[in-house]
Order: sequence, then C-alpha cells, then structure tokens
Amino acid sequence: MKTIDENILKATKEIVVKFIEMGRLSPSSIHESFKDIYATINETVKAHETDTQTVQGSDKK
Repeated sequence: MKTIDENILKATKEIVVKFIEMGRLSPSSIHESFKDIYATINETVKAHETDTQTVQGSDKK
C-alpha cells in the first residue's frame, strides 16, 4: 500500500508543478489546490482498486 500512496503523492506533485508552469495555478494558492488534487487522485485510485478487487473476486466463482 505504501507504494500506491507514494505514487499518488508523486502524481499530485507533478500535476501541481505543471499547473504552475502553465499559469493556471498561483504559487500562493498551492496549499488548498494541492489538497484538492491529492484528494481527487486518491479517491480515483482507491475506487479503481476496489473495482479491480471486486472483479477479481467475482472471477474466482
């Protein structure tokens, strides 16, 4: 589980950096934006994990 959390954090960082480079995000608003982006990625990955486990579990029947 640790590597998934590390990957989520890394992806969040990369997205925030790209948004700053593109001028879509101000460095002064990183605090709130980082939390929002992290939460979105985390929810998406965890939902996908749950869906994958459910599908794998139904294949065993």
